[in-house]
Amino acid sequence: MDLSTNYMGLRLSSPLMPGASPLVDNIDGVKRLEDSGAGAIVMHSLFEEQIAGEQLGTIYQMEMYADSFAEAQSYFPDPKDFALGPDQYLEHIRRIRQAVKIPVIASLNGTTLGGWIDYAKQIAQAGADALELNVYHVATDPAETSEQLEQRVLDVARNIRNAIAIPLAVKLSPFFSSLPNLCCRLDDMKVDGLVLFNRFYQPDIDLDLLEVVPKLALSDPSELLLRLRWLAILSPHVQASLAVSGGVHSAADAIKAIMTGASAVQMVSALLLQGPQHLATVLADMKAWMEQNEYSSIRLMQGSMSLSRCPDAHAFERANYMRVLQSWRGSLGASQADN
Repeated sequence: MDLSTNYMGLRLSSPLMPGASPLVDNIDGVKRLEDSGAGAIVMHSLFEEQIAGEQLGTIYQMEMYADSFAEAQSYFPDPKDFALGPDQYLEHIRRIRQAVKIPVIASLNGTTLGGWIDYAKQIAQAGADALELNVYHVATDPAETSEQLEQRVLDVARNIRNAIAIPLAVKLSPFFSSLPNLCCRLDDMKVDGLVLFNRFYQPDIDLDLLEVVPKLALSDPSELLLRLRWLAILSPHVQASLAVSGGVHSAADAIKAIMTGASAVQMVSALLLQGPQHLATVLADMKAWMEQNEYSSIRLMQGSMSLSRCPDAHAFERANYMRVLQSWRGSLGASQADN
């Protein structure tokens, strides 16, 4: 049974890997992930604000003047709240490379052009096998057009692509006006991978304190459906490797992602809940399913459920949309008739 896959030109022993998260902040955790069958390691994200803050001293200034503006203390995390600073991040790459044999993928989180992009070169020099750029941006300015937002994404990706020789993946949100167009434009500039999708964390309101508070909710398998849809749509149209992130908790989830076109499957929430050893369980269940259904390798089923066999994807989407709505109405009608 061949569970190996090719992701961004990297040969992985399995398609499963931890997504960017605290799971790899210590070497023991990294080793446990490798022992459990991870095909690669995706590091915790380093934010452009951390790099720019260290370069310009702005974080020090924020701390110095924070007490002058009560609300300012809630805008930015304290520098000591980050697991790793820029220098420590580079050292952690070196330590992970020495500790494991599987590829190490660093992660940068940023959305604007600036000096922080040069840090990508240092990541490559530190020994990272690839880099994942997480483009996390919430459009709040009514004057900013969708074209301007997309162009910023393209400009940042292009500058990093030109700065490094190692493979580059871009992690996107699903909320672009024409996601296929943006992905094809990234593909044209030789981005090596596309990761679908990052998760926008929704703030809550504390009614007692009358404050906006951050709220983190782990993913569940229902979130995978959006990703499966876009994997199926995009996989016939881009040369870049596709990875799924969000909603993968079981072997069935991983198999669906691969069948719709994913080369790699990132897991975070399931591993945070059940530990690194859950990777081994998922891999064993994948093997059992593949044997039962006579798939001798990951490559045989990759993309088998994409829209590549459908001559008109738009018509396919519309037909399914109408079918779902009509079936729901039919169920309600039958229920009412029975009563």
